[in-house]
Amino acid sequence: MSDPQFPEDESTAIRHDMHGRWPAAASLDEFRANLAAVHRRIAAACERAGRPASSVRLLPVSKTKPESSIRLAYAAGCCLLGENKPQEACHKWEATQDLSGLQWSVIGHLQTNKAKLVARFAAEFQALDSLRVAQALERRLQQEGRGLDVFVQVNTSGEASKYGLAPEEVAPFLRQLHAYPALRLRGLMTLAVFSPDPARVRPCFSLLRNLRERLRQDVPAGAQLDELSMGMSGDYEIAIEEGATVVRVGQALFGARALPDSHYWPSPDN
Repeated sequence: MSDPQFPEDESTAIRHDMHGRWPAAASLDEFRANLAAVHRRIAAACERAGRPASSVRLLPVSKTKPESSIRLAYAAGCCLLGENKPQEACHKWEATQDLSGLQWSVIGHLQTNKAKLVARFAAEFQALDSLRVAQALERRLQQEGRGLDVFVQVNTSGEASKYGLAPEEVAPFLRQLHAYPALRLRGLMTLAVFSPDPARVRPCFSLLRNLRERLRQDVPAGAQLDELSMGMSGDYEIAIEEGATVVRVGQALFGARALPDSHYWPSPDN
C-alpha cells in the first residue's frame, strides 16, 4: 500500500515505462532543459517531504553515453558524473583530462581485479559490499597516496539478482571498516526493486533510511552515515520523499539508452 504521508499520484508515479521516450539530449540546450526538469521534480519532491532542495545531490549517470554527452553535461555545470563499469569510467576519465574539475563516481559492482582502476581516478565509490573489495581498494589507494569516499551497498529488495549486503550484515561490516583508513565512509546505497508499483518500491527506500538511523550512532570514529544514495530516473522522487540525499539519474538527463535500464545492471562478468 502507499505511504499515507505520500499518497501516490502523477507527481510520484514510477516512470520505468518511459524507456525509449526519455527526451534525448543531443545539444547543450536540450541537456539544460532536461537538467532543469529534473531539478524541478527534485524540488517538488523535497517540498512534499518538508526538506530544502539543497539537501539532495543530483548525480548524473553517463553510463553507455559517448564522450560528446559528457562534454554537454560538463558545459551545463555537471562536475561529478556516475558510471557503472570501472573500465568504461576509466576510459572516459582519460578522454576528458582537459575538463578541469570533472570527477567520477563509480556506482556499480566492483571485482577486486578492477580495484586498481577505481583507486587511480575515482572520487567516490558507491557499491562497497565486501571486505575483499575493501582490502583491494585500500592496498591500491595506499600505493596511489589518496583516499576515496565510499558508500556501503545494501540489498533492500532481497533479490538474488542484486548485489549488496543484507541489512543484518551491515552493522558488523561497518565495524570492520576502521581497518581501511583510505576508505572514507559517507553513507549507504541501494537499488530498489524494478517495478512499476510504488507500493513495492517505497519500502526499499524506507528500509535503508531506517537502517541508517539505527546505525549512525555506532559508526567508527571518523566515519559518517550522513548520505543515502537511492533513486534513479524512474523512482528518484519517491526516494527523496523517503530521505535520499543522493539520486542517481541517467536517462532523464541524457535520454533513453539503447536497451532497458535493467540490461545495463552489472553482472558477475563485468
